[in-house]
Amino acid sequence: VQLQASGGGLVQAGGSLRLSCAASVRTFSKYALAWYRQAPGKERERVAAISWSGDRVYAASAQGRFAISRDNAKNTVYLQMNSLKPEDTAVYYCAADTGSVYKKEYDHWGQGTLVTVSS
Repeated sequence: VQLQASGGGLVQAGGSLRLSCAASVRTFSKYALAWYRQAPGKERERVAAISWSGDRVYAASAQGRFAISRDNAKNTVYLQMNSLKPEDTAVYYCAADTGSVYKKEYDHWGQGTLVTVSS
């Protein structure tokens, strides 16, 4: 499984960004998908995840501001990020796994995309 994330960039606080992650796998619809992030000096955090059936899970820091979605026809998972804060600054990674959406460590990872939120 290869995952290619895109959409990061520099945005002002209060702004929005949409991250995309395209997967090269034939059975994309069977995968749980997630977005993680890692800020400098901090541990990696799972921000949002979506199961193969569409169930969504969010970190408390993302609840109400971020929305994860998937388009199985395009083999792509998205992360819509609104009301961005400087503390959202991090490298964002997409991940995929055939197991539970709640699995702690997903098996397949994409390269990161940097999100920088200026105050």
